[in-house]
Amino acid sequence: MIKRLEIGTRMSEMAVHNGTVYLAGQVATDPTEDIQGQTSQVLAAVDTLLARVGSDKSKILMAQIFLADLVDFAGMNAVWDAWVVPGQTPPRATVQAALARPDWKIEVVVTAAV
Repeated sequence: MIKRLEIGTRMSEMAVHNGTVYLAGQVATDPTEDIQGQTSQVLAAVDTLLARVGSDKSKILMAQIFLADLVDFAGMNAVWDAWVVPGQTPPRATVQAALARPDWKIEVVVTAAV
């Protein structure tokens, strides 16, 4: 059975299937902040969504990070490194990509165990 949460006309915020939760790409709610501020917002959203289904960041199976500009790589990593659970760091990919809005600096997609 597939359980979808926050279903919209275009996409759901997350889906749960066979003990795995798939999050939609998370972006900053306040895109006026710098990369560290936007990264903090995005990771807080990930925490909130995972908690809704009984999961947390220690159960992340894979993270995909999209940066509008790789100049922000170090700033994003500073926030990421403080956020991840030591010894539970997930596999991760980080790429530069054109994001849907020009003021977004980062988008993160997470898959986690429930």
